[in-house]
Amino acid sequence: MRTLIVEDDRNTADYLQKGLAEHGFISDVAYTGVDGLHLALTGDYDVVVLDIMLPGMDGRQVIRELRRRKNTPVIFLSARGRVEDRVTGLELGADDYLVKPFAFSELLARIRTLLRRTPEREPDVLRVSDLEVDARTRRVTRAGMPLRLTPKEFALLHLLLARRGEVLSHTVIAEQVWDINFDSDTHVVEVAIRRLRAKVDDPQARKLIHTVRGVGYVLEERGET
Repeated sequence: MRTLIVEDDRNTADYLQKGLAEHGFISDVAYTGVDGLHLALTGDYDVVVLDIMLPGMDGRQVIRELRRRKNTPVIFLSARGRVEDRVTGLELGADDYLVKPFAFSELLARIRTLLRRTPEREPDVLRVSDLEVDARTRRVTRAGMPLRLTPKEFALLHLLLARRGEVLSHTVIAEQVWDINFDSDTHVVEVAIRRLRAKVDDPQARKLIHTVRGVGYVLEERGET
């Protein structure tokens, strides 16, 4: 397993690199955000451990640029532990958020949890009918025309397409896309589906995103009715 550690404190970076090596991980280290982004985009990593406070380009800027082209799992490290900070980090595209100081055993457990979520690498390009989603470049087209999606709309569409033909409940979608257990009266999933349909399905005669009443949503190609 290959990890990328982006941490400007050299003692911390060295500690993490040595600790991960003891558990079978090969780690590259970058001490600035610019170098970390370059390695993340050009290398093939199973997970990125990303500090937020970095010189030149901070972790938030790094993940914004990274998410435009790759879905490599990212764990944020930060001394900022407020709920607002954690929520912002997750909404930017981080898969996990760990507050400093932390126990190495906890970081290791979180890395292993992320790796279990994606045990097999998915194809970069997913297709159904005339819909195509490129996970590496984050490019989406329908009938050959590019679609402009927000990060959450992209994550939602990618989830539906990766599990095409499977009916996904509101709870599963909320947990996978937002990594949050929403209250039952929250309509964020319905709103997100409606906005996604407006871009993916509304201009097309053949609809791909379907509602299964009382259960959830499914993306699949259906015959004409």
